[in-house]
Amino acid sequence: MNTDLVSYYKDRANEYEKIYAKPERQADLKNAASILQEIFTAKHVLEIACGTGYWTEKIAQTASSILATDINNSVIEIAKLKDFSNKNVSFEIADIYNFADNKKYESLFGGFIWSHILLQDLDKFLATITSLVAPGSTVVFMDNNFVAGSNHPLVETDKEGNTYQLRKLDNGTAHLVLKNFPTEEFLRSKVSALSDELTFFNSTYYWIMCYTTKKKQN
Repeated sequence: MNTDLVSYYKDRANEYEKIYAKPERQADLKNAASILQEIFTAKHVLEIACGTGYWTEKIAQTASSILATDINNSVIEIAKLKDFSNKNVSFEIADIYNFADNKKYESLFGGFIWSHILLQDLDKFLATITSLVAPGSTVVFMDNNFVAGSNHPLVETDKEGNTYQLRKLDNGTAHLVLKNFPTEEFLRSKVSALSDELTFFNSTYYWIMCYTTKKKQN
């Protein structure tokens, strides 16, 4: 059984977007796309963990530009095939913890990455996110709510409180995948010291957290 998230998403690349075909999720997906398009209208966006570009394509309809990054080339190659009619998207293979670009971005989007960060690593993760954007920037995270019957069941909890799902791919491999489902209260508590303003959108299947990073003090 494979517990390595990087190799899991490499193997899953060609079947990743099946999750977005679930009939019960369509209304929430449409609503989420509208929210993200409004937030990122006319903004220059750094997207981390872009995956196969499902959300990149949605955001690109209103954003000024997107630098979409992922650690896996296999998913980026799929993302490049999306319809980016505004020609405002560029791609880069990148590990956010070793990001070579010294530019400070005015906005950042991380879709479905929060749930794959170990609880004990969240402070480091958020510090890294803050280092990538300018003061007063817009940061948005989106991820899953747990809905029994629609999500894979949780099969394991470690001593730190991290939860895991057992997932099987079309190639027959089985993967124990880290997948945390935080509450709104927990999410707010983690970013409260980093933000001046926070808005939370919650639906049945997804949550979106949007906050403005603190501005430099005079």
